[in-house]
Amino acid sequence: MSDTGAPAWPEEFAARYRELGYWTGETFGDMLAARARSHASHVAIVDGDRRWTYAELDERANRVAAGLRERGVGHGDRVVVQLPNIAEFFEIVFGLFKIGALPVFALPAHRAAEIRYFCEFTEAAAYVIADRHDGFDYRTIAGQVTVRHVFVVGDPGAFTPFDSLRREPAGEIAGPVASDLAFLQLSGGSTGVPKLIPRTHDDYLYSVRASAEICGLDERSVYLVALPAAHNFPLSSPGTLGVLYAGGTVVPAPTPAPDVAFRLIEAERVTITAVVPPLALAWLDAAKRTTADLSSLDVLQVGGAKFSEQAARRVRPELGCRLQQVFGMAEGLVNYTRLDDPEEIVTGTQGRPISPDDELRIVDDADRDVPPGATGHLLTRGPYTIRGYYRAAEHNAHAFTADGFYRTGDLVRRTPAGYLVVEGRAKDQINRGGEKIAAEEVENHLLAHESVHDVAVVSMPDEFLGERTCAFVIPRGTPPKVSQLKAFLRDRGLAGYKLPDRVEVVAEFPMTGVGKVSKAELRAEISRVLAERLAKRTGA
Repeated sequence: MSDTGAPAWPEEFAARYRELGYWTGETFGDMLAARARSHASHVAIVDGDRRWTYAELDERANRVAAGLRERGVGHGDRVVVQLPNIAEFFEIVFGLFKIGALPVFALPAHRAAEIRYFCEFTEAAAYVIADRHDGFDYRTIAGQVTVRHVFVVGDPGAFTPFDSLRREPAGEIAGPVASDLAFLQLSGGSTGVPKLIPRTHDDYLYSVRASAEICGLDERSVYLVALPAAHNFPLSSPGTLGVLYAGGTVVPAPTPAPDVAFRLIEAERVTITAVVPPLALAWLDAAKRTTADLSSLDVLQVGGAKFSEQAARRVRPELGCRLQQVFGMAEGLVNYTRLDDPEEIVTGTQGRPISPDDELRIVDDADRDVPPGATGHLLTRGPYTIRGYYRAAEHNAHAFTADGFYRTGDLVRRTPAGYLVVEGRAKDQINRGGEKIAAEEVENHLLAHESVHDVAVVSMPDEFLGERTCAFVIPRGTPPKVSQLKAFLRDRGLAGYKLPDRVEVVAEFPMTGVGKVSKAELRAEISRVLAERLAKRTGA
């Protein structure tokens, strides 16, 4: 464990990754500065009427870096960044990279409960927000956190205007080294307490560079940011950082809704974008009715949750572009189907790893390797997979093997050609259209309701999102209504996507042989109920 709170790679591995050229000693600040020299007048960011060149983006980042330094934010300080898809996201993130401060990437959907935890656990020096987005006023959260500075894009209210950060640099800014931590990302977590994922400049930039090469990016690439910009998938797989590394253009979308996204694809001649399966299905349906010209779109990436083979086969004929499946995790390992792979691999697998030095094991419950082609738990280590979560020694003892393999929690099988097929999740976690929900977190909040005696939250199948949440509730007195429980959870600051989609009131829970609630039986029960309801509706 280093003094940063992040477990480091053993020196023998670090030396090997440097020798093999995976870790090059470049920081993200170095990368942007180099692109500002080589692609100075090329457009880097398009946000509405704003078109920032690489030279302008680098200058803006340097000015923000100077403003942060003036306010006492410096190397190693943590800054919670919660911004929608706007140009300022890149301005602040690269400004933080320049001085070695660490962005803590929060998502727009997070609310007070999550943000308070991020700020307290990381001892954040600052919190960066937009005033409003999608009908929500983020300044209400800012009033509930304890940080030295709150910077607001838009109307600052009682806080500090983001614009005031921009200062003329007084000389050269002393930056980090590539082995330093670059930022902290948030895990999906199955316990309800998000783990922080520490990424260094060296390891993350390797993933970015390799992803850009696999995805064929260059200065002609135009990337639509349809998903939240802070999410690992649109950030680095190859994402915005991969496009900026390649000298291309990044177009943030204010919403992924087909009517907005399709207009941007047409207007900016977008060549590549990334979506989660439910959004892909919505785009496929909308493509039948749109008048927008989508002919520039060459690659649609789909990841975040398993994309059904049936839906995957619709992409090329209905959207007119190539499909690339992406299976990865913010902790490291990323798998891609390749752009020249045959159709059966692209539609039927979730890809193969980036690096020849990505080590994979597929094991049974006792950590024994399963036979070739069998399904098991995926373990991995490599040049861009972390060796432990931030300040989480106790959890790391379970999440990583003694020899450094990360337990991903995914159940997979591997084809003879080395491609992975994802079969499910081992952890008690719900994947609602790519948004990870920890059952335990929702249960703990529901147990605080006066009408809830006990609760068990499980996944239920959903054709559109893959999974939705169902809360089985043993009531205390009068059974609560779904609307009451949702209002209660909102009042406690829980993100909207974590609210139960369905509530089933029961008298007792089924139990396992050792006296634990059998969530397997609850999942089977709700699946049966939904199947019976569908059969009645269709007359089957």
